[in-house]
Amino acid sequence: MGLAPKDSLTELEIQVGLKSVMRDGLASQAMATLTAGPFLVAFALKLGASNLFIGLLAAIPALAQLIQIPSVYLVEQVRNRRAISVSATAVSRGFLILVALIPFLTAPQAGLAILILALFFYSGVGAISTAGWNSWMRDLIPMEELGSFFARRMRYAMALGLALSLLAGIFLDLWKKTLPAYELRGYSVLFLLGAMAGWLGSYFISTIPEPRMVLTAKRRTFTEMLSKPFRDANFRKLLLFMGSWAFAINLAAPFFTVYMLKRLEMSMSFLIGMMVLSQSVNIFFLKIWGGFSDHFSNKSVLRVCAPLYLLCVLGWTFTTMPERYFLTVPLLIVIHIALGIAVAGTTLAAGNIGLKLAPKGQATAYLATSSLVNSVAAGLAPILGGRFADFFSGRSVSWILKWTSPGGEIAIQTLNLQQWDFFFFFAFLIGLYSIHRLTTVEERGEVEERIVIRQLVTEVRSTISNLSTVGGLQQMFQFPVSVARVMLGRRSGGGSEHFGNSTR
Repeated sequence: MGLAPKDSLTELEIQVGLKSVMRDGLASQAMATLTAGPFLVAFALKLGASNLFIGLLAAIPALAQLIQIPSVYLVEQVRNRRAISVSATAVSRGFLILVALIPFLTAPQAGLAILILALFFYSGVGAISTAGWNSWMRDLIPMEELGSFFARRMRYAMALGLALSLLAGIFLDLWKKTLPAYELRGYSVLFLLGAMAGWLGSYFISTIPEPRMVLTAKRRTFTEMLSKPFRDANFRKLLLFMGSWAFAINLAAPFFTVYMLKRLEMSMSFLIGMMVLSQSVNIFFLKIWGGFSDHFSNKSVLRVCAPLYLLCVLGWTFTTMPERYFLTVPLLIVIHIALGIAVAGTTLAAGNIGLKLAPKGQATAYLATSSLVNSVAAGLAPILGGRFADFFSGRSVSWILKWTSPGGEIAIQTLNLQQWDFFFFFAFLIGLYSIHRLTTVEERGEVEERIVIRQLVTEVRSTISNLSTVGGLQQMFQFPVSVARVMLGRRSGGGSEHFGNSTR
């Protein structure tokens, strides 16, 4: 199969390419669901991982994105983004096989070293494709459809991830009951299936047509390409926001799973249930946020979703007082519902705003610079969190309100911070600074938060009203079928399937 770029693309080639982008999203989500997140953390904990090791697990994918910097030079020299992406993703996903073999090769402690090494190469080689992929999508997808297209891609991917999470959780429970002496090998099955899904994604990438990169009048040096985004005043402001936001989120998010498993002593089934709840809400709101990012702006979406995300992070500190209590489970449910809403908007808008503000023809360097800043911040945060988790385990801060009367004394504990609680609180404070930095970024179409919230309420009411009708219920039950059709490349009825707001 030829992987060379083309001078121009026909309408049919573009539509076929958009379908392949969608299918790659599904395959990549399947890989990520089975090989990362709570399953990877649980696997590491069963191998005897420490808090610092969990922090390293979260940091490696982020720090690996630093490889995008030399990748910019590679893309500019080769000028074939498809060939680079296909090769890098296919090779990187092979390292998941090594992770799957850990329970068969060595003792648990030695397995941790192999796990870190395999994930390092998996993330590092995979990052080579990212710089070219971002600019490739920037040239392929029209700006007016960017938000809605990637929102739909994420919705379909999240729906598939939700189903796979449930199935994987059930599979691990059955495996543990049936073969308790070989519990770790159940995770090996997940990693093996994840690698196969990843290779399927590499095939889909190979079928996406690539428009030829725009040639600049003057050939720029590597240093000039990387320094220009920092000289762009507005993009520099975006980098400050993205870096501080990535640090805040990754100081807290990598430890949510550890917190539930170790501090709250929740079962894996409950953890998967909460994840499914959050992802279900995420899918529901992705379509709404995608439309908002196109109609208003990505910044408008971020100014609503980012504060909500920070409130969720702060909410984790109230799930213990100082241990589990009667409000722990209700609070976890509320937090995961709100996280589903917030993550849908922040993930979509934070990704799209960089694509939108990067000048056409210079997207590779701009987006690689953005990834550089994000990677450093997102990589340092969980390492610091893991490094100081044990330090804070022996320290606490309490805030107790007391009511004293002749009949006795009543003490109400309103705040209690222990170990991971400190990181959640610090992440909240840093996130507030990040939102302040966001206000300085300029993006066309920006509106005030109240307008977005008012429109959001209208959209949610309309969607819920539609779901209450027979047609709405039919649409809801057809959604998983449509995901399968995208994955298999089938057509519904006699018409062709298009992605985005228009068929162009």
